[in-house]
Amino acid sequence: MAKSLRNRRSPLASVGLHATLLVAAVVAVFPPLWLLVTSFKPKNDAFSTELVTHFTFANYRHVVADTQFLTWFCNSLLVVGVTTLVGVFVAATTGYAVSRFRFPGMRPLMWLLLITQMFPVAVLIVPLYNLMASLGLLNQPAGLIVTYLTIAVPFCAWMMKGFFDTIPVEIDEAGRVDGLNPFGTFWRLVLPLARPGLAVTGFYTFVTAWAEVAYASAFMTGEENLTLAGGLQTFVNQYVNDWGSMTAAAVIIAVPAGLVFAFAQRHLVAGLTSGTTKG
Repeated sequence: MAKSLRNRRSPLASVGLHATLLVAAVVAVFPPLWLLVTSFKPKNDAFSTELVTHFTFANYRHVVADTQFLTWFCNSLLVVGVTTLVGVFVAATTGYAVSRFRFPGMRPLMWLLLITQMFPVAVLIVPLYNLMASLGLLNQPAGLIVTYLTIAVPFCAWMMKGFFDTIPVEIDEAGRVDGLNPFGTFWRLVLPLARPGLAVTGFYTFVTAWAEVAYASAFMTGEENLTLAGGLQTFVNQYVNDWGSMTAAAVIIAVPAGLVFAFAQRHLVAGLTSGTTKG
């Protein structure tokens, strides 16, 4: 009874806690909500602080029909789809290898994966640009795919390694007893148990490629080659100030990310927890 009384919050503390959570929720929800509201306003009302007084789909019609938005969208789907599939496979196989096997250079490899995450984009963009130019990969989806893989795979490999560490080694031993080779054991027995980790890896890789701006803007030129990140900059720059189209395009771009998050949501918490509790 005494312990229950000690753990009970006072009314003032409860009010303060709920008020803080309410303010945090408003701060988090207001920017995307205002973006959505602005996308339905006429262009002349984009900076108005009022809610929608003249509801219109003109911004969406202009984006879809009068620009190369659909081309940018298809370019992004190609880059993101290949990056996600290859990134998940490479991160999973790398994480499994360093979790289950001991081989020369394993520790330097893990340190190398970690060190690559320490360099900011501003340091890497020039050497990567020169490298892509020398390989003829500028204005090519393959150039962005390789670049995004260098960003996503090291972190995801570390995370998958921690996740595979939580899966009992006895499963691998049972696979070998049944005559499976190491890859067969990984593919048929271990990988199905790693679905939460794969969901986190896939989501992180998807968001990395879908939302990245710096490399997409530097490596891709010409409207027919742009991805969504580069295409958005054509609406608002030093020559154009079309915030209505910008907000409408941003809302459309957010839809696939929301769908991917909704699909992977049930695995995200378990995957993030498992991948970080053991390393």
